[in-house]
Order: sequence, then structure tokens, then C-alpha cells
Amino acid sequence: MIREVFHEDIPACVNIIKQSFKTVADEFGFTEENAPRFTAFATNEERLLWHMDGEHRPMYVYEEAGVLCGYYSLLIQENNECELNNLAVLPEYRHKGIGKQLLEHAYSVAREKDCKLMNIGIVEENTKLRKWYEENGAIHLGTHKFDFFPFTCGYMRKEL
Repeated sequence: MIREVFHEDIPACVNIIKQSFKTVADEFGFTEENAPRFTAFATNEERLLWHMDGEHRPMYVYEEAGVLCGYYSLLIQENNECELNNLAVLPEYRHKGIGKQLLEHAYSVAREKDCKLMNIGIVEENTKLRKWYEENGAIHLGTHKFDFFPFTCGYMRKEL
């Protein structure tokens, strides 16, 4: 079941994001020392509360048998665009279609918010993730290398 995030869910959401993105960090050799701004290391309750209360982002969790095991949020941008943030599924719940359900839900919510385009950022070196987004309708736009990340940022977009 996918539902909106409540304040009391924030600690569980932080855990979902950190655990999920930590597998990417481990796979590609990111550490808190070489990538302190990477999602696995930079996400905390204060940040998610700001997303909820300060930026009023739509935020959703996937709940299975009382366990919060998936998460995403949307940043509503100008020009009828939005950005998908922190789509994450706990490692032990992966490969069950939860990520796809969350992504399709995000597309639906974005359309309800009158968004025509969804922007998606990825670790470019994560070719499996890029392929997954492409299989789910996103197109690859390009890349950018920032000095503060030990990886290349990939940019994707989905027309809604």
C-alpha cells in the first residue's frame, strides 16, 4: 500500500533512504569521507522535515504488513516540472515490483499536480538503474561531473 508520509514516519523514511542508498555507496566505493553529500550520508530527519513542512513536497511511503519499506518525494518546480527525489526500497524488499509501483505512483501524483515533465537524477555509473528508468519511460539527457562527488551525475526526464 502506498500512502502519504506522516510526521511520525520521518525516522523510518530516513532509514529507508540511508539503507537503500548505502547499497549504491558500497557498490561504487562511496564513503562519508569521499562523498559526504551523497544521499546515503546526507539524509537526516531535519532535512526530511524541511522537505515536508518547509517545501511542502508530496512524500509517500510503501507499507507492507506494517513495515515501511519504500519511499519517494517530489519537488514541484517551475514551468510545470517536478523532480523525483529519493525513490528508495529497502534492500530486503527489492525485486518485488515495489519500486515500479512507487515510480508509477509518482508519475500519477505529478500529473495531478499539473506537472508535464519529471526530472530524475542518477549516479551515471549505475547502469542498471539508468536502464530501469529507461524501461519505465524516462529518457537520458546528459551528465555533469561535480568536484564534490566521486561519480558522474546523470540526468533523465519523463514526459507525463
